[in-house]
Order: sequence, then structure tokens, then C-alpha cells
Amino acid sequence: MRKLAQPLPPHVTKGNTQYHDIIRERYSGISADLQGLNAHRYARNITGGNQEWMEAVSFQHYLETGSLIPYDEAKQQLQDMGGQGGPIDLSLEDWLLGIFDMTGELMRFAITTMATDGKLPSISTEQPKPTAGGEGMDLDAPVMGSSNAHKRDVLTDLRALRAELEALNVGRGGPLARDVEKKMDVMQTSVEKVEKALYGLVIRGRERPKGWMPDLESGPRDVASADA
Repeated sequence: MRKLAQPLPPHVTKGNTQYHDIIRERYSGISADLQGLNAHRYARNITGGNQEWMEAVSFQHYLETGSLIPYDEAKQQLQDMGGQGGPIDLSLEDWLLGIFDMTGELMRFAITTMATDGKLPSISTEQPKPTAGGEGMDLDAPVMGSSNAHKRDVLTDLRALRAELEALNVGRGGPLARDVEKKMDVMQTSVEKVEKALYGLVIRGRERPKGWMPDLESGPRDVASADA
């Protein structure tokens, strides 16, 4: 995958089928134990799996649509995984923590695409012209065919997501606050890696060998040192 807002290639969809089947089987096998009060009793036991699932689902949704998957849509998908044992609930906390993790996948996707294609993956968008009478644009309702077109790229989306996540107030001392604190640093580092990789591509791109990529497991300073 090197392009955004397009269906997954058939070979990718076919290759993923076996993993979707395994995940559905695992969730179906425990769904009966996660009904009623047990959904809250075992929330900390299942949260890791839910976050991993959320990370994958939100990443695929972004690749296919160029947008963040809504909570209600993700919740419905997980509920359907429960099978005959009953629906499995996706907490808002697990949805949020999975989104934090998804930024790491976007980072890898962006840097790999830059290394192979020499540019950031982007989405062409169109915005409506101002209406007669002086009313402003409705940015949430783009009109196709408008001449006011522009491109939105992965880094723009990552920065916007970073700003929203940094603005969260999750309190202090609770499990969610501790989890967010850990994931916040990782998320910020992921965005910084894409920024530094793009700076290197723009400023010194011609000096790099074809297929160059920074160490995705290194910290932000290590990525910067690659340009030294």
C-alpha cells in the first residue's frame, strides 16, 4: 500500500482473510465470558487485545478512506466479532488508546512511502466556493468539481491528530491517565520521525541512495543524526 483513500488491493485483502478469521474465532471464543458485569470485571484483561485490534482497524480505515474511524463504527465492528456468545463491547478508552498506537503505523507507512516513491502519501480534496450572499465555506461538505482543490498528506493528518490528543484531559492517577502518559511520548516521537524524514527528503533528498530509510526503531535524535 502506497496510496490513500483507495480500496485495499485484492491480493492484500485475500492475504488478510486468514488473520481476520483467526481474530474472529478468538473473540467468539471468549465473548460469552464478557457479558453483563463481566464486561467491566475483565476490562483490564481484554484491553490489550482490544487496543491491538483497534490499532489495526483504524489503520486500515485510514488507508481506505483517509479519515479516522468513528468510535460508533469501530464499536459495532467489534460487537459483531462476538458471534453466538454475545457482542463484545469496545470501551471509549480502548478506542482512544488504539488510536494512539495507530500513529506508529502511520509513521512507518509514511516513511516507507517516502523511501520508495520519494514523496509523502497524500489525498486530493476539494472544498466548496463561498456561497452568494457572503456566507462562509462549509468545510465539512466539500463539493466535487470545485476549483478550490488542495492536497492533504499524512503528516498534516498526524500533526492534527497530535494536537487533538495533546489537548485531552484524562485526569491524573487513574489507569487511563497512566496509559495515555506512556503512549503520548511514543505518539509524539512518531510524528517527529515523519517530520524529520520529510525535512531530510526535501533538503538532502538527492544525496540519498534509492530506498533510503531512517531507523524506525530509533529515537527522534537518532533520525536527526542521519542527516548530519
